[in-house]
Amino acid sequence: MLQLAQVSSLEKVFLNDSLPKQTFCSASVLTGEEFDYQVAYCSDEMTDVSVSVESELPVEVFAVEHVPSLMPVKGEDDGDYLTREAGVFPDVLRPIETAYVRATPFTNTVWIHVKAIKAGTYPIKVTITEKRGNEIVWDFPPAVPKTVTFQLKVLRAKLPEQKMAVTQWFHGDCIASYYQEKALSESHWEHMEAFIKTAAEHGINMLLTPIFTPPLDTAIGGERPTIQLVDVYVEQGQYRFGFEQLKRWFSIGKKYGIKYFEMAHLFTQWGAEYTPKIMAMVDGTEKRIFGWDVEALSEQYRQFLDAFLPALTKVLKEEQVEAYFHISDEPHLKHLDHYRQVKEMVAPYLKDYKMIDALSNYEFYQQGVVEHPIPSSNHITPFLGKEHLWTYYCTSQYEKVSNRFFAMPSYRNRIIGLQFYKYQIEGFLHWGYNFYYSQYSKYLINPYLNTDASQGFQSGDAFSVYPGDDGSCLPSMRLKVFYHALQDVRALELLESLIGREKVVELIDEEGEVTFFEYPRSAEFLLSFREKINTFIEKNWKE
Repeated sequence: MLQLAQVSSLEKVFLNDSLPKQTFCSASVLTGEEFDYQVAYCSDEMTDVSVSVESELPVEVFAVEHVPSLMPVKGEDDGDYLTREAGVFPDVLRPIETAYVRATPFTNTVWIHVKAIKAGTYPIKVTITEKRGNEIVWDFPPAVPKTVTFQLKVLRAKLPEQKMAVTQWFHGDCIASYYQEKALSESHWEHMEAFIKTAAEHGINMLLTPIFTPPLDTAIGGERPTIQLVDVYVEQGQYRFGFEQLKRWFSIGKKYGIKYFEMAHLFTQWGAEYTPKIMAMVDGTEKRIFGWDVEALSEQYRQFLDAFLPALTKVLKEEQVEAYFHISDEPHLKHLDHYRQVKEMVAPYLKDYKMIDALSNYEFYQQGVVEHPIPSSNHITPFLGKEHLWTYYCTSQYEKVSNRFFAMPSYRNRIIGLQFYKYQIEGFLHWGYNFYYSQYSKYLINPYLNTDASQGFQSGDAFSVYPGDDGSCLPSMRLKVFYHALQDVRALELLESLIGREKVVELIDEEGEVTFFEYPRSAEFLLSFREKINTFIEKNWKE
C-alpha cells in the first residue's frame, strides 16, 4: 500500500519518521519566483515507483537522498536542533532521470521544483505509481496510482532582481581532486562551469577567483593542490604574467550572470603572516616561489606585488570586471597591527577596489584598518547601523543564530532572509560551496560518505552542493532553502517600494522583534509570513 503526503520545503523528513500529515497543499509566489515543496511517500513493502508531474508551469523533480553525519553538532546546542545524534540526513537532490525510484517501508521524499513564469493559478499534479511484477512473477494485481495535487497561485507582481552580493567560496581544486583530473584541463574547465552555473542559479553572484591557490583552510606548512589562473614567469629576476586563463574564468562567470569576482586572499589565513602558494616558471623551470616559508612583509613578496598588482588591475579594467580583494581571512585582534602593515603594502594599487575580509573584532573597523568588514553573525551587534554592511557564518555560529547545518531545522536556514532585509545587509559570505577535503586540506574526502570534513566541521558547513557522477553539480536541500531566503529579501524590497520600509519592518516584527539571535522558531511562521507579504503586494500592486 503506497501512501503520499505533501509537505513544505522547510521540512526535513527522515527515513524513520512516520509519514507526515499532509499539511501543505497551496501557496502563492511572485511571477519569476522559484518555488519548492516535497511529496513524502512510503510503502508497506520494497518496490520501485514511477513519478510523473502534470503542470502548465516548468517543473523539475528530484529524489531526496540521505547522507551520513558523524558530527551533526558542535559543543553545546541551544535547543533548536532536530537531533544531536549521528545518523543519516536528507540533503542531496538528484534529478530523477530513470523510469523508477525506490519505495520502502521507510519514508522518502521527492522534491518538486517549480518555476513561476506567468501569473495565474496552477494545479500541480504529482502521481506516484508502484511497479507491479517483474521478469519472474507476473500475477500481481494491477497498480493503483496515487495522486496528490498542489495549488500554486502566481501573482501578477514580478520578483525584482537580486541586489545583495552573495558568495559561497568556490574551491576549484576540490573539483579537480574529486574527478582525478589535471587542474585547468579541458575536463576540469567543463566541470567547474557546471558548478558555476548551479551557483549562479541559486543567487550566488560573486565568485572566489583563484588568481593563485587560495590560502584557505590549509595546515601551516601544508599545501592545497595547485589551482592558479595567472601564469607567472620569472626571467633574469624580472616578473612577467599571463592572464588568458583568468580571462576565460571571467567569461564563464559572466555567461551565467556572475556580477562580482573576489580575488583570492593576498596573504595567509588567520593573521596574514605568510604568503600564499604561488607557482612560477623560473628561467624555464616550474617552481614554487611563495608559500609558508616566505613571510608576508618580506622584500621578496613586496617586489612581486609591486609588479603583479598593476598588471592584474589593468586586466580587470580591460575586462570590465567588478572586483573585490581580500587581505587575510579571519584575522584576530592580536593580528591588527600586522594586518595594517600588510594592507599598506597593497593599498596604493587597489584604491579603485573594495577590500573585504571576514572578521569578528570591531576594532579593525573602528580604527579604520578595514573599511568594509564582514563580521560573523554572532558578532555583528556593534557593526549594526554602519553603511555597506555584510555578514558571514561558518562552523562557529552554532548557537542562536541562523545557519545551514544538517541538524538544524530548515526554518533556521531561511530566517536569515528577514534578517538580511531588516538590517540592510548588502552582502553575505560563506566559506564552503564545495569544500571536499578534510579540515586543513590534508586529504580528499567523499562528500557522500564524509559530510563533516573528517569531523572538522558540523555536517552542512563545508559544502552545499555535491559532485555528480557525470561531472554535473547536484544541489542540496540547504542550497535551495537559502535561495528561498534570498527571494524573501527581494519580495520584501518589492513591498517596500509599494508601502514604505517602516511598514515592512513592522510586519517583520509583528509577532515579536526579529534579531539575529531572536526570531520565531517555526516553519509555519515563515510560510504564513510570506503569504502575508504576498497578500500586501497583491493588494498594493499596480500594473
